[in-house]
Amino acid sequence: MDRRSLIKRAGIAGVLAAGAAPAVHAQAAIRWRLASSFPKALDTIYGAAEVFSKKVREMSGGKFEISVHAGGELVPPFGVVDAVQNATVEMAHTAPYYFFGKDETFALACAIPFGLNSRQMTAWMYEGNGLKLMREFYANYNIVSFPMGNTGAQMGGWYRKEIKTVADMKGLKFRVGGFAGKVIERMGGVPQNIPGGEIYQALEKGTLDAAEWVGPYDDQKLGFFKVAPFYHYPGWWEGGPQLDLYINNKAYDSLSAENKAIVEAAASHAHVVMQAKYDARNPEALKQLVANKTKLVAFPKAVMDLAFKESMALYAEIGAKNPNWKKVYEDYANFRREANLWFRFTEARFDNYMQGQKL
Repeated sequence: MDRRSLIKRAGIAGVLAAGAAPAVHAQAAIRWRLASSFPKALDTIYGAAEVFSKKVREMSGGKFEISVHAGGELVPPFGVVDAVQNATVEMAHTAPYYFFGKDETFALACAIPFGLNSRQMTAWMYEGNGLKLMREFYANYNIVSFPMGNTGAQMGGWYRKEIKTVADMKGLKFRVGGFAGKVIERMGGVPQNIPGGEIYQALEKGTLDAAEWVGPYDDQKLGFFKVAPFYHYPGWWEGGPQLDLYINNKAYDSLSAENKAIVEAAASHAHVVMQAKYDARNPEALKQLVANKTKLVAFPKAVMDLAFKESMALYAEIGAKNPNWKKVYEDYANFRREANLWFRFTEARFDNYMQGQKL
């Protein structure tokens, strides 16, 4: 045996025998806070942040803990962008279109009238340019974003009186989330953007004539059917609204590569789980609402046509004055056109046929 090799091995054995192993630096535990824009009562949409937090904890072996706080606990529901931007909290979970007042471009990360459906939105984000373009935009707010949830196509809301004609939209005091209010306004309505937890009382008092939230499962929990009997569909302003996870850029940069990978994986897990829950729970909730005398009513074609016309005109106007919007929307619109070409021949035809069958 080679003498040097023998000495080397003996040296290692001696070190191990003495119990002196090479130093291993344990990673410090991380404790972050996540501010949600939603109340705890909505276990699907608020719950997505809890699903995310649980998965981060599991994947990190308990070394990365994220406490989840409902809207209003740490900051107001619509104050989460400022909170993340200013590092008041490390993270937030929200619907980006709530912040269209800061810049209309926020809405493109969530939903715009007659936009992408949920599968198309996920495809644009992960396989198109969506995530890249939105992160470039969010950098202006010190934010790194991850898709984290989608409700799927939503209902068109609850109304005290049935919408039968375009004229019925005139003067309608309508709680509608985010960007869609701009189109409602162009149609003669009076949009109101208030948090979900305040909608019922406003409908009950008559401060609102109508309100939309998400769909049967959440809407039933909030009790809207008790104060507004007409349930219109579809929610043409929310064909596939995506929720986002916001992280302060400096906080994100401080994470190890391993923890960054954990955050990404946990966010995509919560993204899938959230829509799965809605798709599983909405059917039974809808049946229960109908049993409670809810009247399901499709929007008249004339109302849909006017909404579409005003939406397209609005996008052109915004693009002429907002370079952020123009850059992102052009890519979004191109992706939408190609995606709809494909879906027209497959998904739409298959779904239309199957939903006409008695199974």
